[in-house]
Amino acid sequence: MTSVGYLTHRRLLLNVSKSLCEHRLPAWLRSQSRLLRTSSRAMTVMPAWVIDKYGNNDVLRFTNNASFPVISYPNEVIVKVFAAGLNPLDVSMRGGYGSATLAMKRDPLNIMQSGNEFPLVLGRDVSGVVMECGLDVKYFRERDEVWAAIPPWKQGSLAEFVVLSANEISHKPKSMSHTEAAAIPYVATTAWSALVNTGGLSKDNCASKRVLILGGSGGVGTFAIQMLKAWGAHVTVTCSHNAEQFVRGLGADHVVDYTAGPVEEPLSALEKFDLVLDNIGGDTERWALSLLKPWTGAKYITLVTPFLLNTDRLGIADGMMQTAATVATKAIKHLVKGVHYRWGFFAPSGPALDEIREMVDAGQIRAVVEETFGFSQVPQAFEKVEKGHARGKTVVEISKGGS
Repeated sequence: MTSVGYLTHRRLLLNVSKSLCEHRLPAWLRSQSRLLRTSSRAMTVMPAWVIDKYGNNDVLRFTNNASFPVISYPNEVIVKVFAAGLNPLDVSMRGGYGSATLAMKRDPLNIMQSGNEFPLVLGRDVSGVVMECGLDVKYFRERDEVWAAIPPWKQGSLAEFVVLSANEISHKPKSMSHTEAAAIPYVATTAWSALVNTGGLSKDNCASKRVLILGGSGGVGTFAIQMLKAWGAHVTVTCSHNAEQFVRGLGADHVVDYTAGPVEEPLSALEKFDLVLDNIGGDTERWALSLLKPWTGAKYITLVTPFLLNTDRLGIADGMMQTAATVATKAIKHLVKGVHYRWGFFAPSGPALDEIREMVDAGQIRAVVEETFGFSQVPQAFEKVEKGHARGKTVVEISKGGS
């Protein structure tokens, strides 16, 4: 090839590399012209906080040599992380919670050796910018600002880059910074899964509903209050006296202080509820279902379930059998009393985040960020989350330069 021909050919490749994600070049050509390169070695390694074993905060380790994520399926995207949100689940996973079930999800045929998840990156919330798209990705482009809740069996967001499925991400709200946006996806998709998918609520049927949120000042509770109020529901919340003004500021209609004595007594004096969302668990099941309107389709939904604890303790097969027996027994027990007993679970969903984005940009939902940490302060961020009694979310700023 002549020098002129070579230069012409090279210029053509550079122009094509700037096309939309659905018209990307093969991987061997793409690697020549990544758009968001942050270091000369970004193609193979990246900075990240990882754990090499399960344990307390001491197992957290910073490295500049974490494996750079790669697109393995045509519907995946690589996202440059600007901010990551932490949740109590991250603290639990650091200690090994759910490891048996998550290992099966990562390796269903049990081909890999035990411990192949390490080094493991934690972090379930991400807000960032699309760096690269798989061949089947049609609705996202490079440089699109996105947010997502990351499934717990995948590598997390406490890293410079993360790979996700396109159906797990959504365009970030234009009215929010990356730091604010990283406070929402996990709690939003958890609340959405519980209230919409399991509870059957929607913006079209909430106007006449009475909803009780047990534990309303944490991440899921603060989001649920705002979403339900945007949909016109009447919302009652339990929280500490110190958080009363905080949750009222989010829209709660009635607040019961659990530090003033047994909350079941003042709650029993109120009008019955159409739905109870339980973020507390434990003894609440004993009395919470009696607060529901009987024979009206009213539901009690708890986010505190023994599913992963059962599989960790008994193994996958026996744990799932124990779980099925437990939930079936409780459901039947309460069904004969005219109320429905359900478990709620986190379910990552790009489409749900699409709808939530519209509510955010309409001013109906705001981020509740309690504290922000730098990337070098991840252990301190974990300590903050581990203390509990949150008034919103803890966010780690991974990269500078995002809006």
